[in-house]
Amino acid sequence: MERRKSLADILAGGIFVLIGGAFVVGSLGYSLGTPLRMGPGYFPLLVGAVMGALGLAIVVKGLVAGEVITLTAVPWRAVAAIVIAVVFFGFTVRRLGFVPTSFVTALLTTLASSRVRPWWALAVAAGLTLGATLIFVVALQLRIPLFGPWLQF
Repeated sequence: MERRKSLADILAGGIFVLIGGAFVVGSLGYSLGTPLRMGPGYFPLLVGAVMGALGLAIVVKGLVAGEVITLTAVPWRAVAAIVIAVVFFGFTVRRLGFVPTSFVTALLTTLASSRVRPWWALAVAAGLTLGATLIFVVALQLRIPLFGPWLQF
C-alpha cells in the first residue's frame, strides 16, 4: 500500500501551529486569571491552543491520508482584483462613504472570477452592500458615514 503525503496540508497545518503558538506565547505576558474570572491573557491563550491543536490535526492528516494535488497556474486576475479591492476599500471608505466603497469593493471581488456575468456581479455587489450596511451600520452602529465628503455637493 502506498502512502501519500499532502504537502499543502502539512504546510497549512504548520502555519496554524505557528500562529497558535505565537498567540500562546503572547498571552503569557498578561494575567491569565481563572475560568470564572478571566484575565486579559485567558482568551488569547485558549484561541492559540485551539488553533495549534487544529494545526497539528491538519499536519497529521497530511502525513497519514494525504492526496496528490497537481498545481495549476496562478489566477493572477483574481489575485489582482482582490488586492485592488482591499486597497481601494482602505483608502476610500472615509472619503466616499461606506455604501459606495462597499459596492465597488464587492463588485471588484465578484469580477475576480472570469465565469461571473456582469449583471450577476452587479446583483451580488448590491446584495452584499445592503447586507453589510444592515449589519455594520444599522445593527452594530458603526460610526461611519454612508456617503462621504467626496459625494456631498
